[in-house]
Amino acid sequence: MQNPDTHHPLRDSTRAALSHHLSEAAFEDALSTLEADGFVVFESVMTTDQINAAREALEPHFDRALRGRNDFEGFSTHREYALMGKGEIFPELATHPLALAFAEATVGASCLLSAFLAIQLYPGETVQPWHADDGHCHSPRPRAPLQCSAFWTIDETTSENGATEVIPGSHRWRDTEADRRLRSGEAQAIQVPLPPGSLMIALGTLVHRGGANRSESTRLILTPQYCPGWVRPLESMLLSVPREAAQAMSERARELCGYSIHPPFMGYADGVHPARYLSNRTQVN
Repeated sequence: MQNPDTHHPLRDSTRAALSHHLSEAAFEDALSTLEADGFVVFESVMTTDQINAAREALEPHFDRALRGRNDFEGFSTHREYALMGKGEIFPELATHPLALAFAEATVGASCLLSAFLAIQLYPGETVQPWHADDGHCHSPRPRAPLQCSAFWTIDETTSENGATEVIPGSHRWRDTEADRRLRSGEAQAIQVPLPPGSLMIALGTLVHRGGANRSESTRLILTPQYCPGWVRPLESMLLSVPREAAQAMSERARELCGYSIHPPFMGYADGVHPARYLSNRTQVN
């Protein structure tokens, strides 16, 4: 089994961009917290303009008044998927160096976006079932995470409106421990209230859930979720993100959507790098 505490080297470009937010020593300290607890928090990272841009981009989608199809999605929750093609702010957040550095350190520099969605809880939403974000991988635990999740708070999250609940240390549990500890009440959960524009990074193996919204207001967060370059993403970004939107993104954002190669050659298209399809509308031979 790979050591769960082993982390990967960052790309030089990511390390350089990260230096504007964290010193190298502060990043190493935060990585230690992430490895010990399964999550780490940074308050008030987004600017007011970024928060407003996210709200404006999502407004027409929330006007459709969709609700979840099951208890996990939330019968009083609107989940808006495929955000990378729904506004310039979303590729900007997906490649934010503070989030991307932890993703690269956790799941590798060739990481992909497994999913990127907005989660808006409406009043009356109930607590979500406990889960780990990479539980769909069905790989025996304990192990290294197969996903790294970022949680950007657009609204303030509180104990009343459904702030995320986590079980520190649960990323180290074995497969058989989760049910036993949860049933017995042995697991010690905490809620993580955050001001708007904050960022929580969580390992894919951390057991957590969205809280219940007992307030009279909505609660909105965004969650880009990263996986190793060799793991199948939850969402097919190459299909859900329009070609024109991908062409307008930064190179790093396009790579996260799958226009990239995991060494030595995983992800090619008709024998060539998939990014060539963005610059040539005809078939590449």
